[in-house]
Amino acid sequence: MALVRTTNSVAIAAGDQSITVASATSIAAGRIIQIDNERMKVRQDYTSGTSVVVLRGWDGTASAAHAITSGVVHGDASDFTTAPAQTSQAVMGPLGRVRTIAAYGAAGAIALPQPGTDAVAIINGTAALAMTLANPAKDNDGDVLCIVGNGKAAHTVTYTAGLGNAGSSYDVGTFDANGQCCLSLIAANEIWVPLSSPLSGTLTSIDIAIA
Repeated sequence: MALVRTTNSVAIAAGDQSITVASATSIAAGRIIQIDNERMKVRQDYTSGTSVVVLRGWDGTASAAHAITSGVVHGDASDFTTAPAQTSQAVMGPLGRVRTIAAYGAAGAIALPQPGTDAVAIINGTAALAMTLANPAKDNDGDVLCIVGNGKAAHTVTYTAGLGNAGSSYDVGTFDANGQCCLSLIAANEIWVPLSSPLSGTLTSIDIAIA
C-alpha cells in the first residue's frame, strides 16, 4: 500500500492513547502513523472510525504533544523509506545538522531552536494565527529557523527587533493567503536575518509582506 495523509482534528497530549483524525480511510490495525517526528502503531483492537487507538512512541521515537490539524501520515511499515527520529521531535537535517520540528495550532510564541540545531515551525490550518518570535540566543549563531504554513492563511509573525535588526518597519511578516508560504531565517549576533528565497513564474502573489 501507499502512504496516506490526513490531519488530526483534536490536539494530542503526550500521554494520550488514542488520536482523532479527520479521515480514517485506509487506517487499519497494525498500520504505522507518523505525526511530526513521532511514530505510532494502530492497536490490534482498532476496527473502524476516526478515533484511533494507538501505541505511542513506536520505532524508538518519543511520545510528544501534537497541535490540532497536524499532518498525519500513515501506511504499512514498508511504505516508510526513512528511519524514524530517535530523539524527541528531532531528525537529522542537511549537512548532518539536527533539525527539530514543531507544529502550532494556536496563536502564540514560536520556540527557538536549541543552540547548534535548525528548526522547522509548522503553522497548521487555514485560519490566520498571530505568532511571535523572540531574539535568538548568543549561542544560536548560524542556526536556521523555517516558519511554514501547511495551509493557505494570512498568518502573522511578529518579531519586535525587526528582521535584520531593521526596526519597526520590518517587525511583522504577514503570509499571503493565496498560497502556502515559508519564512526562512538565520541567527546572527542575537538577531534573526531573513534568508532570501526568490520565486518566479506566473503566480507571483505567494509571498510574505514585511511591514
